[in-house]
Amino acid sequence: MAGAVTLDGKAFAAGLRERVSAEVASLKSEHGLTPGLAVVLVGEDPASQVYVRSKGKQTVECGMNSFEHKMDASVSQEELLAKVAELNADPAVHGILVQLPLPKHMDDLAVIDAIDPAKDVDGFHAINAGRLMTGGKGAAAPMVPCTPLGCLLLLRDHLGDMSGLTAVVVGRSNIVGKPMGQLLLQESCTVTIAHSRTKDLPSVCREADILVAAVGRPEMVKGDWIKPGATVIDVGINRIDVEGGKTRLVGDVATAEAREVAGAITPVPGGIGPMTIACLLANTVTATCRQAGIDAPDF
Repeated sequence: MAGAVTLDGKAFAAGLRERVSAEVASLKSEHGLTPGLAVVLVGEDPASQVYVRSKGKQTVECGMNSFEHKMDASVSQEELLAKVAELNADPAVHGILVQLPLPKHMDDLAVIDAIDPAKDVDGFHAINAGRLMTGGKGAAAPMVPCTPLGCLLLLRDHLGDMSGLTAVVVGRSNIVGKPMGQLLLQESCTVTIAHSRTKDLPSVCREADILVAAVGRPEMVKGDWIKPGATVIDVGINRIDVEGGKTRLVGDVATAEAREVAGAITPVPGGIGPMTIACLLANTVTATCRQAGIDAPDF
């Protein structure tokens, strides 16, 4: 099984952005409507700053309006909530994203739940999480978190019908692990969500036809944890030190080992990372259409 297929998230994301751009052009020409994405960044976290810049650049490249709101790390939670309320009320803003993590004096969940669920393009609001769990359709369809959605699109593209496959998600975060499990259940997979307390985690992983690693631990998932021919989705982005005082990015999977066993695997970088921002742009178009009573595209 040496030489696993590479699931090229960078290339897929480029195609998705092209489809988003086409939908934006259609909304403008047919409905006089320009989708608007507002991103709120609190503080000076370097990784968040890079991410927000990239989001803003790609939003504009797709023809959408980009609204960036930078706030000092010392602002009160009340000031941030006031900004969210202002954006909720702004008809030019169809999607709102508050960049996480927030400063320690703030309650992340309280801020997320202050966002209008219809504008919650991150898909983290309790209403969207509940609708995802209950399989909401039509007017009750959820906004789906961007990273799990990106994983799902790559899996569908590679595997097609996933019905009956065994899926293991390593990690139980609200941002990736839990919603990923729900999406795979909706694809009629048999799903296990594993985590740090799982007994004999390697043997649980070996059962997986689809293995999603989202734990934030560099190269934790070893080659001998993987079922021969399995499809491996590596969500992790970890920066590790290497010789000469340099660093490099690695995932949650020991990629070189995994490639000897897996049937397909996402690279790090160039796998799920680009998919996350592309799905954010797609979610913004979806939110715009739903708010305007227009049929949303199926990306």
